Amino acid sequence: MTVSGIDVASYQSTDYSTAGLSFVMVKATEGSSYVNPRHAAQVATGRGHGLVVGHYHFARPGSMTAQVTYFLQHAAPGTGDVLALDWEDAGVSGAEKDEFIKHLQAASPAHRVVLYCNRDFWLNRDRTSFCGDGLWIADPNAPAGHPQITHPWTFHQYSETGGVDHDVANFASAAALRTWASKGHAPAYEPFPGVAWFTVGRRSPIVAAMHDRLVAVGCNHYQSSANKDVIGSGDIASYEAWQRKYNAEHHKGWTGAALKWPPGKETWDALRVPNV
Repeated sequence: MTVSGIDVASYQSTDYSTAGLSFVMVKATEGSSYVNPRHAAQVATGRGHGLVVGHYHFARPGSMTAQVTYFLQHAAPGTGDVLALDWEDAGVSGAEKDEFIKHLQAASPAHRVVLYCNRDFWLNRDRTSFCGDGLWIADPNAPAGHPQITHPWTFHQYSETGGVDHDVANFASAAALRTWASKGHAPAYEPFPGVAWFTVGRRSPIVAAMHDRLVAVGCNHYQSSANKDVIGSGDIASYEAWQRKYNAEHHKGWTGAALKWPPGKETWDALRVPNV
C-alpha cells in the first residue's frame, strides 16, 4: 500500500491543494547560492494541513560539505521532517552524491535523509546503491508505486499533472510514514486537556498555540491576534469552523452539538497543537 504526496518548488503556488495528500516535498536550496523564495510559505501550507514535510536540495558541482551547511541553514527542518538530496546534475559524481548524504546524516542525525534521482542516474551513474535512509526514484513511465527498479524504494515520483509533480510513499498509512520520518519518536503535541478546560477567559500558552493552528488550517475567524493566549469568541468561532471542516473532510456525519464548542478529543488530536 502507498500514501500520496507531491513535490513543489518556486514554480508552484504557496496555496497548493492538499486534498488526499499525506506528504509534501519542498525545494529549499540549490548549490550554495539559491534559496527557493516560496520555501517557507510552502512548508507552512504543508504543516498547516498536517502533512509530513520534506525539504530537498538540488546539488551542483562544488563543495558538498558547504552545500550541506547551506541547505540546513535555509531549510531549518523541524521534528519529523525528511531531508533529501536532489541528484540531477551530471557534473555531480556518484562519489560526491555519497559524500553529501553521509555529511548530511552526520550533521542532522535526528532526520531521515533520502536520495532523489531519476531512473537513468540510478541505473547508469550510481555505483554504490547508497541512498541514505531511502530512495526517492523518479520514473514517470511506470504506474504509481511500481517504479522499474529492483532496489527497494521509499518514494516514487510517477507523474506531473497540472504543473505539479505527484508522488507516492511506500507506507501502509500516513501514520506509518510519520512514524518512520520521526524515527519512531512522534512529534510532541498537546494532549487533550478535557472538555471542562475550555472556559472563556482562560489564559494559557496552549490557547495561543491553538490559535496559531486554527489559522494555519484555514479556520481563521479571529478579529485580531491581540490576547491570543486567552480563550474568547474568536477561538469559539474558529474551532467550530475546524470541527465543520474535519467533519466534512472525514465524512463523520456529525450534526448539532457535535459541531459546537467546546472541542472534543478527536478534533483536538487531529488539530495537532504543538506541545508548549
